[in-house]
Amino acid sequence: MSELRFVRMGFGAERVEYQEAWDEQRRVHAARFADEVPDTVLLLEHPPVYTAGRRTEDSERPLDGTPVVDVDRGGKITWHGPGQLVGYPIQKLPRPVDVVAHVRRLEEALIRTCAEFGLETSRVEGRSGVWVLGDPVEQRPKLGGLSLDFDPRLADEEFDPRLNGPDYAPSNAGQRREDRKIAAIGIRVAKGVTMHGFALNVNPDNKWFDKIIPCGIRDAGVASLANELGRDVTIDEVLPVAERHLRDVLENADLKPRVVEKTPAA
Repeated sequence: MSELRFVRMGFGAERVEYQEAWDEQRRVHAARFADEVPDTVLLLEHPPVYTAGRRTEDSERPLDGTPVVDVDRGGKITWHGPGQLVGYPIQKLPRPVDVVAHVRRLEEALIRTCAEFGLETSRVEGRSGVWVLGDPVEQRPKLGGLSLDFDPRLADEEFDPRLNGPDYAPSNAGQRREDRKIAAIGIRVAKGVTMHGFALNVNPDNKWFDKIIPCGIRDAGVASLANELGRDVTIDEVLPVAERHLRDVLENADLKPRVVEKTPAA
């Protein structure tokens, strides 16, 4: 892996408007495609904003008419704002591009970041991002009466069967009480170069998520480092830790193109 450049765009009083950051992503993306700059990670904090990926349903948008920015990444609707560390890795990947491997690398860096603060997180099979796992189904409180446990992924268009394997948690979506997503990941790859990225909840006001169905997932909640640890955690504390783990994971990655399975001749 080549050199990885980090650009801290703005935090706190210097938070970066979403449109400004999106324009900068596109500028850096074009420069990276032309090999004018190295792989680059933009790190920043946004003022409050809802962004909707290409697969967002109307029913998942705010019911009160709150404005939403429609973007060209994958995934569904989410919120960005104060107390959330946002990262946009702009990397050139070998073709055919292995999108899943890129997502897993981002997850790994964020899992390591949370662990350094004393919080154990995991992956959930079929769902991108970093999660705090809830209670297994057998440990749920007994409510009495008829109880029907089902796996909502069976009808969940966001479920991606490629996101499984030994590095993922057991198949538990819908089988635990309140799995909580602490970091969302949504990316786009254009011309072999990545855009968009991750949002790690450090100490945001999670009530912002109440207006939407975060990431289109109805059977899970939203977590933050501060809430899970029961103490104040700041962006200033998390930023250098996240940067260090991103550098370690992304710079040392053994990038390989996606394996394309050939269809046998008829």
